[in-house]
Amino acid sequence: MEECISVFDMLKIGVGPSSSHTLGPWRAAERFLEELKDESILEKTTRVKIDLYGSLSLTGKGHATDLAIMLGLSGQDPEYIPVESIAEIIKTIETKNEIILGNELTIPFYFLQDIVFNKDFLPFHANGLKFTAYKADDSEYESTFYSIGGGFVVKEERTNAKIKEEIKCAFPFPIQNAVELLNYTVSENKMISEIVYENEKSMRPEAEIDSELMRIWNTMLECMYIGCHTSGILPGGLNVRRRAFDMHQNLIGLSNYSDPQSWLEEIRKTEVKFRQILKWVSCFALAVNEVNASLGRVVTAPTNGSSGVIPAVLMYYLVIENHNAGEKEIKQFLMVAGEIGSIFKKGSTISAAMGGCQAEIGVSSSMAAAALCELMGGTPAQVLMAAEIAMEHHLGLTCDPIGGLVQIPCIERNTMGAIKAINAAELALETDSKNAKVPLDKVINTMWQTAKDMNSKYKETSEGGLAIAVNMADC
Repeated sequence: MEECISVFDMLKIGVGPSSSHTLGPWRAAERFLEELKDESILEKTTRVKIDLYGSLSLTGKGHATDLAIMLGLSGQDPEYIPVESIAEIIKTIETKNEIILGNELTIPFYFLQDIVFNKDFLPFHANGLKFTAYKADDSEYESTFYSIGGGFVVKEERTNAKIKEEIKCAFPFPIQNAVELLNYTVSENKMISEIVYENEKSMRPEAEIDSELMRIWNTMLECMYIGCHTSGILPGGLNVRRRAFDMHQNLIGLSNYSDPQSWLEEIRKTEVKFRQILKWVSCFALAVNEVNASLGRVVTAPTNGSSGVIPAVLMYYLVIENHNAGEKEIKQFLMVAGEIGSIFKKGSTISAAMGGCQAEIGVSSSMAAAALCELMGGTPAQVLMAAEIAMEHHLGLTCDPIGGLVQIPCIERNTMGAIKAINAAELALETDSKNAKVPLDKVINTMWQTAKDMNSKYKETSEGGLAIAVNMADC
């Protein structure tokens, strides 16, 4: 069945460190609560148990999967929860050995016993989790979810398939692949962002689209700002020192500013030699992913582990390439990026547990390259070429986080993905699209085949690569 995916599905506001291992399980816990309420089971529940499977189990501790589930069961929303309150909420649950389900019903909860890490994999997807509610009459209610990447959560039976199909019928330009997207731009004589905007308008008012796109950008900007102004050691035990703070201090000098927007204006005044540009782009990406690694608020783009690429490239455009750019260009960039991400999700995967890091950094780099290319004046064909170039040079990238933490090599990889995106956009702009040898759809198919052929040790299990070559003791 074809999917209808909005820009706002691909760019979600949430809490780090992982979209598939933190945001997804959090949303699954929320959906489980909804099921208990719908079935009139919540008030009868005396105990809840959660079983984690596959990659969720193998790297769940490092990705705060258990914490996310507790927060979700408590009725907290990842988009709006004050991040400074997270530690206290978790501490209260662990100290009192009880949880307030949906912020309504208090039941005993022993997190070391009631969240079970099972190393075996469920057949449907590598990220499986099963919730069991025990009732006073000794009967049980079970529900199994799968976190498929980017914060998306599904059930194997896909009970919401009919709803998705009805939503898609509202799209004036239903898009399953890059060829369909390109054909629409030709037949309608529109840019990719304009096609996307027409689809979005079929789902929500223009004012809401515009305000939500700017809310996404402002969250990205604030995240970069926080990351560039926070020093210290990241949590988790690897003793990773934050680098964005020192890099930013060396770049910004004695500039005077008081908030994220005035900060952006000050950066526009700084030196723009090649080395400084590389450092600024890297600094922006590092800042976001250091915030992500410390359970801060980020925008899943398309995942939390790759959340630094798109804001870093958009910030590059705003502070280096076009000082006159504003809301129009920001919204244009985000719409193109979201559409390219959705095509990857439909044709391959955005889950590292399914496809390795090519599915995260590779896809985010492709999204950013396409979006930048359109802002720089690229034709729709060149925009798709930019997306293809970026992914072509991420094919086969493994996911091997040391200690199961979204820190090494994940944080640095965002800097690489951002730089590659800029390079891919420039290459596409200098190329006649008629001479392209590899269509975007072909590279998406190749990425999916590569994902299927990749050894499971390199799919976010921390059982291969750097994850075993470098252990916690080395750090």
